[in-house]
Amino acid sequence: MDIRGLFGANVRRLRRAAGLSQEALAERMGVDRAYISWIETGRQNATLLSLWHASQALGVRPAALLDESHVVATEAAPTGGKP
Repeated sequence: MDIRGLFGANVRRLRRAAGLSQEALAERMGVDRAYISWIETGRQNATLLSLWHASQALGVRPAALLDESHVVATEAAPTGGKP
């Protein structure tokens, strides 16, 4: 399972569960909305700092963003670009 896809799928799932748009999450994290889109589609190689900011913005522990138990394998597959 690709870690970028796993992280992105969890960000998407938790963002939606919180009732947030990509724009609202981006504002909470202090990043551009496109960055959230890239994360959610597995095209962005997020840093540990991004992981921390996303967890704080979503109100979850950082480990929740790397949890494999909620993600279907096809959701975590890379969507293009270099591995």
